[in-house]
Amino acid sequence: MTIKDIQEEILKLKKEKDICILAHSYQAKEIIEIADITGDSYKLSVEAAKVSSKNILMCGVHFMAETAKMLSPGKNVYLANPEAGCPMAEQMEPDMIRALKDMEPDRKIVCYINTTAALKAVCDVCVTSSSAVKIVKNMDAHKILFIPDCNLGAFVAESCPDKDIKLLQGGCPVHASVTEEEMDAAKSAHPNAKILVHPECIPAVTKKADYAGSTSGIMEYAANSDAEEFVIGTEISIAEHLQYRFPEKKFYILSKKIICPNMKMTTLVDVYNSCKGIGCGGGYEIVMSDEEISAAVSCINEMIRLGG
Repeated sequence: MTIKDIQEEILKLKKEKDICILAHSYQAKEIIEIADITGDSYKLSVEAAKVSSKNILMCGVHFMAETAKMLSPGKNVYLANPEAGCPMAEQMEPDMIRALKDMEPDRKIVCYINTTAALKAVCDVCVTSSSAVKIVKNMDAHKILFIPDCNLGAFVAESCPDKDIKLLQGGCPVHASVTEEEMDAAKSAHPNAKILVHPECIPAVTKKADYAGSTSGIMEYAANSDAEEFVIGTEISIAEHLQYRFPEKKFYILSKKIICPNMKMTTLVDVYNSCKGIGCGGGYEIVMSDEEISAAVSCINEMIRLGG
């Protein structure tokens, strides 16, 4: 079967089985093409709550499928590849955060959406890279503990100087691997290019960028800018997607290291097999109890309220 053949079969199965496919922007182009909704974590979170289809198939990583299930508890939610996780999401234990909260009960816990449902259950509000600054600014609390990504947290703290923001050591190992030397080399190699980076990169990198923001923010900047060249400092798939959208512009990658192996795990055939299995006892379904959903969804609802 060709890629086109598989895509056509998926489109048929979607219609037959009432499946809505959500795909994160880091997914491959052939998956993006057959998805109903694409975007970063914030967009997928908001749109998941509006889905009318009986079945939701997430092309992304586990915490994203969990989030979709929490926002659509009456739907059947599946993850296209059950092995696709997120090392950042599993970096911190709920008991540790609960203990820190007990030590400073007036310090609100803000968690990045890249966290497990169990960790979200002990936090006050969830954020994404595109909504973090806005949400923290809108919070009534002055004292905040931001987890788990200390690089995104540092970016938020610099944007919210009136807040007392405490950070813990954690974050995305892929984005954090980009060095200041690589940033300097990119500037030297492409002097006319705008450099757009994700705030999960270290502060020394984000401070030298022309723009630091979420995946959707990076794509919007490139779309709306009059510049003709860009260095993209996030998952390398974004540079590829932008090349397809704007072939008249030039896009370079900041570092060859910014490849998320978990996002790359999901293939078009995974999506096809998941669609075939849905309704027939197949597919990897996200199963959560009402208690688990209730405990974790409040901080996501707060994210949508404060970020809206």
